[in-house]
Amino acid sequence: MNDVAPITTHALLDSVVHETGPAPSWSVLWLHGLGADGNDFAPIVPELLMRDGARRDWPALRFVFPHAPVRAVTINGGARMRAWYDIRDMDLNNRADHDGVAESVIQVDALIAREGERGVPANRVLLIGFSQGGAITLAAGLARSVPLAGLAGLSTYLPMPPARAAAELQAGAASQPLFMAHGQFDPVVPYAGGQMSAQAMRELGFDVQWHHYPMQHAVCAEEIRDLGDWMSARFAAG
Repeated sequence: MNDVAPITTHALLDSVVHETGPAPSWSVLWLHGLGADGNDFAPIVPELLMRDGARRDWPALRFVFPHAPVRAVTINGGARMRAWYDIRDMDLNNRADHDGVAESVIQVDALIAREGERGVPANRVLLIGFSQGGAITLAAGLARSVPLAGLAGLSTYLPMPPARAAAELQAGAASQPLFMAHGQFDPVVPYAGGQMSAQAMRELGFDVQWHHYPMQHAVCAEEIRDLGDWMSARFAAG
């Protein structure tokens, strides 16, 4: 899967879009968690743009916050909600519906392809996700034959066994810088699961920048600051 996947194969996901200036030269795709929607992280943009009370020296950005499809979620009694894939079990090794993961990766690739049509190539796109959205970020990152500028997975896990991840790894995909962060008291995606996923990505060749915070399944101000600093490094490198 790459940025030339035909957009016509799947309808583009509806998204909340925020541009920080005219003619954005970079795009940030941000995937929400289970049961939320694209509005969930949109308010974080002003916080990212500031560092120690001063506005960061960033290029004009287009933030895209897509809404996941509505589907039945097994672990929630079959209730229908926005989800990137079905969750079958609390055990991380058997949690993800792999067909659903693959479908969401295709939909994310279509959004990345649209950014290319808007004049923002893949090497100026950052893909960020929280929880379930972070799992799709990792899966999509493995499948990129045309690397993105960077990947960030927050409070998340690799939604497949390491052997399957190795089989799906595309040539050049490991060149994508990877930011991962996790709460030490996370009751939803255990901290140890996040650590093991980061280690699995390292073993696949990814340069993983790992952060942890004294929080549960959430984001915190320090994490936003650290993520913003990582993003600044990506913009400088690009």
